[in-house]
Amino acid sequence: MRIGVLTGGGDCPGLNAAIRGVVYRAAAHGHEVVGILDGWKGLLEGRSMPLDRESVQGSITQGGTILGSSRTNPFKSSEGSQEALANFRKLGLDALVAIGGDDTLTAGWEMSRRGIHVVGVPKTMDNDVNGTDWTFGVDSATSVAMEALERLRDTARSHHRIVILEVMGRHAGWVALLTGLAGGADFTVIPEETYDPKRLVRSVQNALSRRGYALVVASEGAEVAPDLAPGRAAQDDFGHGILREKGVGAYLAQYLEKTLGAECRYAVIGHIQRGGPPTLFDRILATRLGTKAVDLAEQRDFGKVVVLRGEEIRAIPFSEAVGTPKRVDAPWRDLLHTFDA
Repeated sequence: MRIGVLTGGGDCPGLNAAIRGVVYRAAAHGHEVVGILDGWKGLLEGRSMPLDRESVQGSITQGGTILGSSRTNPFKSSEGSQEALANFRKLGLDALVAIGGDDTLTAGWEMSRRGIHVVGVPKTMDNDVNGTDWTFGVDSATSVAMEALERLRDTARSHHRIVILEVMGRHAGWVALLTGLAGGADFTVIPEETYDPKRLVRSVQNALSRRGYALVVASEGAEVAPDLAPGRAAQDDFGHGILREKGVGAYLAQYLEKTLGAECRYAVIGHIQRGGPPTLFDRILATRLGTKAVDLAEQRDFGKVVVLRGEEIRAIPFSEAVGTPKRVDAPWRDLLHTFDA
């Protein structure tokens, strides 16, 4: 077989491990692998590179993606979808492994519905893909965010301040929740809950009274004020508002300082979460998913997404994995609030 592989959407640690898993499994079974450059954009433009064991051998230790990525939507126009389908055939591909989050997998599903042999591999540091217990990228990203919160604690303690850490998370608050739980935050703001300023103030005030400083973690996508919603004019190819200038952390810092009269600072970790080498968990999970994707291609079991269920790697239809983000549910929220100050 001649198998194509691409990585779409935001980068995260573990992508190269997944690519490596695809290449090594394919090579072991006598198949050829072609890397599509810059995600769906590369397929639209017909840009690719050959992949073999030598080209991916040391990539498991690297963050980002050796293939490049983009947020290009091949189905934004009918012309684009036709180009993508035509280039799939021009490249002589028998199957395509699409590695990405909800948008990338949705595009993969559309390709599959048009007769292209596609297998999806979920990745996202947001952990918001349905049907899988965990995605690779989230462990690495939250480990970095947790370390950042621990460093901010030293400054908060030294200067008796309130410090807010804004982390990534548009519709789902997994990164904020895990960072807040593991880093010992006094309050965590996530998109899944209606923002309650009174609860926030109470928790922060309690922390200040007990020890003289407070730590707050907030998702960048949390709705804390109507005027902070990203403008409709600033959207990506998939119709998502750009969150870059929303300013949740800045708003909360200003509000708390004004309400409590205590000095407050905020930090936005941003894309620092995305980079760097993947953790052991993410390397192993990505490797297992990449190899399983090739197994499905060999079995001609297309139109599926490989996922982690418990300790097993399974395959589910695209329809079960895309469309609605997996959000923080009630048991997780209950656990989070157990540790509110």
